[in-house]
Parts: sequence; structure tokens; C-alpha cells
Amino acid sequence: MKKRHSIIFIFLAFLIIYFLTEFKLSLNPYVSFAEARTAHSTVQVKGTLVKESDMITYRNQELTFFLVDEKGNKVPVCYQGTKPDNFEHATEIVVVGRQNGETFSAEKLLIKCPSKYEKRGL
Repeated sequence: MKKRHSIIFIFLAFLIIYFLTEFKLSLNPYVSFAEARTAHSTVQVKGTLVKESDMITYRNQELTFFLVDEKGNKVPVCYQGTKPDNFEHATEIVVVGRQNGETFSAEKLLIKCPSKYEKRGL
């Protein structure tokens, strides 16, 4: 019976180590665009959208725009996929992806828009 308990304990220990390792690998830290250039994995960059109309293009399921991170770095972002609703009204955008040369290639976009429940000036 003790041998069986030992095998179960070892199996559970390896299972826990495996899940913790996978969890750690799945975390995407918030970084600046400068830090994203040297990152070897997927990262998240939080910033504000440059809203000038000539800075945002959407053609053939490719959205290209400029984002300014919290340190003031302005970088072009390219996202393959459907343009999110209310994209131009975003107060903050989090891009998840990798730096590819001078352009950040986003796999995901997380859009924060003004809440319809916020008090507006009358």
C-alpha cells in the first residue's frame, strides 16, 4: 500500500509542477515598447490611441494604427482580424503580441472605452 501512495504522490507532484510551469509561461507582463523589442516571448503593452484619421487604416482584415505607451513611445501596431466596435472611442488599448522590427504585431486587442454609466458634462 505504501508503494501505491508513493507513486500517487510522485504523480501529483509532477502534475502540480507541470501546471505551475505552464501557468508561468502563459503570463504576459505589461512592458513598454522599448522593453518589447528585447522580449523573447509574447508581451502586453498598454497605451493610448493616436486618433488622427490618417494614423488608422483598416483594409483586408488588417488594422494598422499608432499607439503611445506609458513612457511616451509612439509605435505602429498591426492587428490581423476584425476591427473592434468603438475602436476610435477607446480611452486605453492593451495590445498583446510581439515587436517585429519597428512594428508591433498584435495577436489580441483589449479595448477600454468610456463607460456609458460615467457622468458626462451637461
